[in-house]
Amino acid sequence: MTGQYKNIMIEITNEKGEKVMNENFTAFVVEKNEDTFIADYKSLTVNDLPEGEVLIKVEYSSVNYKDGLASIPNGKIVRSYPFVPGIDLAGIVEKSEDPRFQKGDRVIATSYEIGVSHYGGFSEYAKIPAEWVVPLPDGLTLKEAMIYGTAGFTAALSVHRLEENGVTPEKGKVLVTGATGGVGSMAVAMLAKRGFEVVASTGKQTEVDYLHTLGAKEVINRNEIIGEKIKPLDKQIWQAAVDPVGGESLAAVLSKIQYGGSVAVSGLTGGANVPTTVFPFILRGVSLLGIDSVYCPMELRKTLWKRMATDLKPQAAIDSIGVEVSFSELKDVLSNILKGRVRGRTVVKV
Repeated sequence: MTGQYKNIMIEITNEKGEKVMNENFTAFVVEKNEDTFIADYKSLTVNDLPEGEVLIKVEYSSVNYKDGLASIPNGKIVRSYPFVPGIDLAGIVEKSEDPRFQKGDRVIATSYEIGVSHYGGFSEYAKIPAEWVVPLPDGLTLKEAMIYGTAGFTAALSVHRLEENGVTPEKGKVLVTGATGGVGSMAVAMLAKRGFEVVASTGKQTEVDYLHTLGAKEVINRNEIIGEKIKPLDKQIWQAAVDPVGGESLAAVLSKIQYGGSVAVSGLTGGANVPTTVFPFILRGVSLLGIDSVYCPMELRKTLWKRMATDLKPQAAIDSIGVEVSFSELKDVLSNILKGRVRGRTVVKV
């Protein structure tokens, strides 16, 4: 099927003869063999899904750069085929074999192996291990949870770790690199909500107004970070930074962090090699904080989702960051995110 799809009515029962669902459902499936690669909508049944104690009727998913890579033949994300991408999903429990979840519960599932080796959120139904499922906290809708998604969670974890490391609004400005991306946009908005003076860095000068809308006090061109060359130590400008970019930009940022400051790094869109020295660490006491959202412990994960529903929730900015598309528009968004044409967060109504 291409672009358009429809459900085919059937009846599915479990091993006890109990009705589980009464229809096929649609998923976005990637398939690959030696000669061909297909990424398109396909009709599946519950029996096609991998093992998992919680069957979820997916209401919303979202589009991340990793999802874009999963939709192309050489993206090096998907481990086996056929496969359903989508590293984020939020929906309603249809059936649960785990007592922690009941039919009708609203839940979130992101990270772990979802959308990488375990069928993900680009599907009307998903079966997810109970250990990977988070109850939707009060103060969040399912749609808002997916406006956040993995990118928002990564931003929240970055802010949380910076605050744990002593970063406070009184100590100076905080830089956010890659500020128009998913992590960057969310980090700008969350830091502003927490009272920080945020400096947003971007290569898209047409998005200056957008970044001010999110709460940035200052917007700079990303070329200003590196300048003419990267120095081992440079003028101390920012007390901290959220960096989803990596590469040479991260090296330059480290050289300009104030004494005792911190940088939370979560990405490598600017490259995996960071040409820095030990000087920012041993002469200025700068801390480099690694941010991994995939295997973040569940207790901390739940704590952060509750914060994302309360003190980290930038309500007005969420509305600006999130753009909703239909399931049938997913293929276009996947293509655009790989071309750098997506701003903020794209939510898919499944």
